[in-house]
Amino acid sequence: MSALVVRGLRKSYGNFEALRGLSFDVKKGEIFGLIGPNGAGKTTTIKTIVGLLKPDSGEIRLLGKKMPDKEVLRKVGYMPQDLALYMNLTVEENLEFYSRLYGLSRNEFKERKDEILRFVGLEKFRDRLVVELSGGMQRRASLACALLHKPEFLILDEPTVGVDPHLRASFWRYFRELAERGASLLITTHYMDEAVNCDRVAIVMDGRVLATASPQEIMKKTNSATLEEAVLKLTGYGGA
Repeated sequence: MSALVVRGLRKSYGNFEALRGLSFDVKKGEIFGLIGPNGAGKTTTIKTIVGLLKPDSGEIRLLGKKMPDKEVLRKVGYMPQDLALYMNLTVEENLEFYSRLYGLSRNEFKERKDEILRFVGLEKFRDRLVVELSGGMQRRASLACALLHKPEFLILDEPTVGVDPHLRASFWRYFRELAERGASLLITTHYMDEAVNCDRVAIVMDGRVLATASPQEIMKKTNSATLEEAVLKLTGYGGA
């Protein structure tokens, strides 16, 4: 069963066609990666899925509903590439704000906040203003907000940028745990050593999907030793 179905998505900015009939699907309980060079269309795809951009054509079905659908979005966690945090609020105040957006009760918020803060390593910084945090800590706070309401579908746009290697590994262990519990994850990343942790990936270039398969299958089909080498070959940056 597919948690997300994207078919024939097109989006233009003036004369520039950012998405050119892009199609893929994400299965329930799957970690799915969108990978490709800068400008490939990954972030535009994500913003279209969550309703921040209106597609010129195509169809998106998320958790069985045609998008946009406000009720479905309550079941989605979204961590954008650009921080969606209130810099003049504390970490905990940001979490409380998002808990209200997601419709969590006060008791639910109390139960979740300590667990989430502990996971992202911000327990000691809960009362710190976001503006006073390092870039890596701000990414942690953004992830905490996206996870707060136990989403069925999680969309993460470059979630580990600026995060140290130890915490990156911790994030991916948690992502796998979420998938094993039944959540579905759509992730973009520039780190190919991370992308191999995805169940399947879509290689995106110029607004089109060039290949969709498991990282291992893509490496095998392109006769590549690494996923990075395979992506370079498929996108034309690595020669024949």
